[in-house]
Amino acid sequence: MKIVIHKTLKHYLYKSLLNYKKCKELLINFIVMKLNILIIVILLMVSCGKNNKTAEVFKEVTEEAVESEIKKGDIELEVYDYAGFETFLNRKDDKVYVINFWATWCAPCVKELPYFEKLNSEYINKNVEVILVSLDFPHLYDKKLKPFVKEKKLASKVIALDDVDMNSWIPKVDKSWSGSIPATIIFKNDNSKFYEQSFTYEELEKEVKQFLN
Repeated sequence: MKIVIHKTLKHYLYKSLLNYKKCKELLINFIVMKLNILIIVILLMVSCGKNNKTAEVFKEVTEEAVESEIKKGDIELEVYDYAGFETFLNRKDDKVYVINFWATWCAPCVKELPYFEKLNSEYINKNVEVILVSLDFPHLYDKKLKPFVKEKKLASKVIALDDVDMNSWIPKVDKSWSGSIPATIIFKNDNSKFYEQSFTYEELEKEVKQFLN
């Protein structure tokens, strides 16, 4: 009986000693790791303090790299003021142009976009061109407009009109336009018609056919 107790106690003490050694080793490793991290942080702080220019350059390069990654696969967006956009309205090449004014924040505009896309697809070989003119705010081009165009896979030509002097250029598009959207102008050479309304596909196609006959 005494021998059994002695062996059990010895085994228990041996295991305890092993556990103690393991705990001690882990604790030492942890302290060393923390010290290494602390030293690195201190060195970085000292380095940044002495080399502000280097830190600024590093930050600038990093930001440019991140921005470059974000823009990978980005779509090209043509942006015009009204003077630049007006060239689209002055085309006289016997082609029928369907120019739709819209924005991603305009629910009726977004609803009818598939009809313009369908028109563009079915009439592309019939001398008809659809141009979607976005009136989104410039600060939303990257956050909203470009992702929207990419997500919806818009095949029609998409451009952005950025001109704050709306009271000046809206009447130039059409004197009757109040400025609300969606709005569309269809024209061929000197013959044009303006629509301040939403369309179904059938309504849109009917209007375009008048310019083809």
